[in-house]
Amino acid sequence: METSLHQQLKRCYADDGGNTEVVMGRYRIDAVRGDELIEVQCASLSAIRDKCNDLLTRHSLRVVKPVIVRTRIAKAKKLGAPVTSRRLSPKRGSVLDIFDDLIYFIRVFPNPNLTLEVPLVHVEQLRLPAKKRRRRWHKDYKVQDVMLESIEETYELREPSHLLALIGMADECESFNTLDIARATDRPRWVAQQIAYVLRKTGAIEVAGRNRSGIVYRRAA
Repeated sequence: METSLHQQLKRCYADDGGNTEVVMGRYRIDAVRGDELIEVQCASLSAIRDKCNDLLTRHSLRVVKPVIVRTRIAKAKKLGAPVTSRRLSPKRGSVLDIFDDLIYFIRVFPNPNLTLEVPLVHVEQLRLPAKKRRRRWHKDYKVQDVMLESIEETYELREPSHLLALIGMADECESFNTLDIARATDRPRWVAQQIAYVLRKTGAIEVAGRNRSGIVYRRAA
């Protein structure tokens, strides 16, 4: 089911709020702005990978992949009933979360016709009680909708170097390993290894050698 967040972002990026859900060949395009096609993807980028590759052979494409950095949780007893409580979730997102999705998008990005736009959004998540809890570990609620509250900041990624800039590695670093990436991003090393994989596969970095700490990388020429 399409969320309110998806609908709101489509209207934000379309020309004057119009030109949404445009049929183009065998595809339905979320929005069109001038000569640029816009795809808003709140779910995994892997779901639109093949579609994007096909469209990029003929069109300029902007993929909007929101990252939720703050969630306000609203609860109601049933659909249409008044909200009974609201609270902020302690979980916070980061622009670095985009690397989780880029693992499945490395055959698309980079492309000279592609802009990957990453808005950092604040949302409200509406939760309703689940009808039946079939397993002890199942959640006792279902997410009915996710609504946009505000956009905190937006990143535009067009080139591999833009990805490298996200991890905050100093330009003067001639070589580094995943431990250095982990320290720079304040993430566990296994996450840093995923980031390094994306950076290498997209052409941002290349293998320079190996030492006791593992593979040594350098910026791609």
